[in-house]
Amino acid sequence: MRFLGLRTLALYVDDLKAATEWYTEAFETEPYFKEPFYVGFNIAGYELGLMPEENPIKNKTSNALTYWGVEDVESEFQRLLDLGAKPLGKPQNVGGPIVVAEVKDPWDNAIGIIYNPVFKLP
Repeated sequence: MRFLGLRTLALYVDDLKAATEWYTEAFETEPYFKEPFYVGFNIAGYELGLMPEENPIKNKTSNALTYWGVEDVESEFQRLLDLGAKPLGKPQNVGGPIVVAEVKDPWDNAIGIIYNPVFKLP
């Protein structure tokens, strides 16, 4: 295999300090790497990175979406909204036991959450 799987999702934010605080609370994880040019979180073995936007992007698109696994989509969706996220896609069953939802963080980046007991890491 040439591709070894997802390693890092990096998001641009225009306020790195505020975004670091928000993601620390949202993902209930302290960053393991914190510099003015990059903040890295280890989320269950996957990297979530925050990088400062030098030229803020207006109207960020949602054409690329990363889903983070959760045990309860409904409660995590509501918790993210309570933290200041905006709804993008309400919780919905997409087949079998799989449930997804999407929000936008306060910097307009899309975040997907998914409950998928069928998917197993190799």
